[in-house]
Amino acid sequence: MSNKTHLDPLGAVEADLEQGEAAHNRDSMEYDEDSPLLETVTTSATTLTAVTDSGLSRIETNKPPPAQQLSILDRYLMLWILISMAVGVSIGYFFPQLGSKLEKGGFAGVSIPIAIGLLIMMYPIMCKVQFESLHKLLVVKELWSQVAISLLINWVIAPLIMTGLAWLFLADRPDLREGLIMVGIARCIAMVMIWIELSEGDTDYGAILTAVNSLLQMGLFAPMAMFYINIVGKSPDHLEIPYAVVARSVAVFLGIPLLIAIITRVIMRGHVLSVKTYDSKFVSFLEPFSLIGLLFTILIMFVSQGRGVITQLTSVLRVAAPMFLYFWILFFGTLFLCQKMGYTYKICSAQAFTAASNNFELAIAVVVSFYGIASTQALAATVGPLLEVPVLLSFVYIIQHFRTRMHWGTSGSLDVL
Repeated sequence: MSNKTHLDPLGAVEADLEQGEAAHNRDSMEYDEDSPLLETVTTSATTLTAVTDSGLSRIETNKPPPAQQLSILDRYLMLWILISMAVGVSIGYFFPQLGSKLEKGGFAGVSIPIAIGLLIMMYPIMCKVQFESLHKLLVVKELWSQVAISLLINWVIAPLIMTGLAWLFLADRPDLREGLIMVGIARCIAMVMIWIELSEGDTDYGAILTAVNSLLQMGLFAPMAMFYINIVGKSPDHLEIPYAVVARSVAVFLGIPLLIAIITRVIMRGHVLSVKTYDSKFVSFLEPFSLIGLLFTILIMFVSQGRGVITQLTSVLRVAAPMFLYFWILFFGTLFLCQKMGYTYKICSAQAFTAASNNFELAIAVVVSFYGIASTQALAATVGPLLEVPVLLSFVYIIQHFRTRMHWGTSGSLDVL
């Protein structure tokens, strides 16, 4: 993103604006914290200084709305996806033989074009994951309880909720259920950092959660897919998915980009490029390629679906309902749980967005590699990124609205980082 959100090192909590009336214009404001994950940001902003229960708090009043802080690519992601779908369906409709040609050849169970799209889609995302932040989790015991809460929500509660909603809304469609369940067990990676930054949540903590989830997916995704698809979600006409297929897909489409991204960060960040240049310019340069990979993958998928997808529009709408409800339950359930546990606004924001975000790219890769590019399971998984940006962007506005209207606690990772 070209516009950076501000990090509040004072750990802003509920602001009582009646107790603090000092407001002034600042031509430049710099935050310089000891944490290596925090950046010094220079901007022009009007701030309010307020006295709160935990001390002094600064709240910016003239920052652009969250939607305007997104890049053009991220802001209109839903539009780009719809255009890719429409173009793919049109090509597949008028050139039905093209779909079968695109499926010929293979790499890790998918066609060469799809494999290229998936790898291009994953690599920029993994380059943003701050793996170097993991040492804080190992040495700071106070963080363990916070991370444990997040892992419980992400790897136990969230998949159960998605599975339950899939059965509730799609009891007669095991194919669509399986696509949704795959999305539910693919936990968040770097995209969630955008929402944490826009909501002014704790980016230090978000970076740790992102790195942990990225590594856990290597070992947990395949066995969890076996459990939820073959055991929990099993239906009479169920096609049992082999462990080897899922493990291979994870190893190729997550493991390869993950390994290359770690090597990239080790070599480029702080050596070839400065840390600031890598985090701002290099990552920004790579970001569009992730979207290009996603859109290319979706286009090829819908070319292969061809005429059949026109008759499946109702399936898209049926999948959208449980997906939308899933976002709301995970986000607000986690937000209010952490608020009741006494965490700061920043921690609550990071926890909530992490819980409500998913690695749709990995889910699409696994579904396509086993069920096929033209499967309804793949169609169901594609609905995820279609809804993610508008829904989570609306959550940014909602949580900022509640920021000054709810009482937030004082416990948080900034106390220990």
